Amino acid sequence: MNLPSDLHYLEMHELSLLIRSRKLSPVEVTEAQLARIAELDPGLHSYARVTPELALQQARAAERELADGTCRSPLHGIPLAYKDLFDTAQVVTAAGMPLHASRIPDQDATVVSRLREAGAVMLGKLQMTEGAFALHHPDITAPNNPWHPGHWAGASSSGCGVATAAGLCYASIGSDTGGSIRFPCAANGLTGLKPTWGRVSRQGAFELAASLDHVGPMTRSARDALFLLSTIAGHDLLDATSQPSVCLEVPGIDDSFRGLRVGIDERWLSDGVDPVIQQALQQVMAMIRDGGGKLLSIRVPDTRAVSQNWEAHCGVQTAVAHAETYPLRARQYGPALRRLIDGGRELSGMDYQRILLDAQRFTGQLEMLLYELDLLLAPVQPYAAPTHEQLSGLASDPEANRRLIQFTAPFNVSGHPCISLPIGLTPGGLPMGGQFIGRKGGEATLCRAGMAVQRVSDWHRLRPQRLK
Repeated sequence: MNLPSDLHYLEMHELSLLIRSRKLSPVEVTEAQLARIAELDPGLHSYARVTPELALQQARAAERELADGTCRSPLHGIPLAYKDLFDTAQVVTAAGMPLHASRIPDQDATVVSRLREAGAVMLGKLQMTEGAFALHHPDITAPNNPWHPGHWAGASSSGCGVATAAGLCYASIGSDTGGSIRFPCAANGLTGLKPTWGRVSRQGAFELAASLDHVGPMTRSARDALFLLSTIAGHDLLDATSQPSVCLEVPGIDDSFRGLRVGIDERWLSDGVDPVIQQALQQVMAMIRDGGGKLLSIRVPDTRAVSQNWEAHCGVQTAVAHAETYPLRARQYGPALRRLIDGGRELSGMDYQRILLDAQRFTGQLEMLLYELDLLLAPVQPYAAPTHEQLSGLASDPEANRRLIQFTAPFNVSGHPCISLPIGLTPGGLPMGGQFIGRKGGEATLCRAGMAVQRVSDWHRLRPQRLK
């Protein structure tokens, strides 16, 4: 069978049709992916470990079942990869920590088991920052941005962003505690969905901060994000915080802005935001108007306090999550994660209560605002992916760090869903990211808005030019 030259860059819904119509074989597709990983990933470092034997075993099983007329789901036979914080039975799950380099789970995380039952093929585990916090452990090589190796690949789902953008998997599953799905998607020109907190089970996912952690898809299009969410979302008996199942029919989602009310806070959207990103957002606003949507001038609740508090808020919960190994094995931790946990352990109960009250206040104000709206529009970050030198300065500058996360972390605190989308390239050729924020449970509306943008633009089809 002759394989398409752009096979590795097909969107999942396109590949699904080709596999189900028997025009492409799951085994051939998986073999092509493994060959591309072997060729390109030594320079990209997106995979923590590749599982070729397992991938081919699952691909052959999918091929047999499809040949017998059994189609488990539209994902049957499609090769995916997982951030290395999701447990995978008999495959190391290290969460970006050398401390856990030999940790082999007995069972899959719920998201992994749901995709395995849907017939998806697992290519391997994707590299990430240490413990899903800000920086990679000093002993681990950080993934390289395929658009420009001198720039940030995003955190903490860095390997997910690089592998999906470079055509080394058709999609990936990441996690987002302060922006960790949306930052890598913005940096790598992808579409990422941070669902409502609890929409996707966290059972079997390495914990950073339980009340802030969100699990979601990282893909090449909004349609693909909905494609994956419809399989991984829903209540899990093993996760008491998971939300009830929801039916998301992909073909039934209207891909227009017709009738949608989108909130625009001009002051917020210009708060330290580069003019090139502001201009890109203006283009999105024109798409909303032209597509039948209504732009409403609003005032977003002040995000300053929740952004400033985010690290302390996260640090307390991270200290609890790491209690078995920290401080007992503190020497095996990198400096960034040590600093986060130490800060959390030192925070007083009264100070943490003040943080929680600020979080509740912001969440309530946002809920009231979204009662009158369907969506908010925002950038993912105030600028395109910084250079590594620029990024290193953020750790020592609290205000610069707050500005970086001011459009992402507040919605981890509140638990509202967000979809990150490519909104063009800078003059230097780096991807830029915008996002819509929706009501809790409003993932279908978010994906609808994403599909509406991607129906009239080609930003999501731009690929890193230095890769073939």
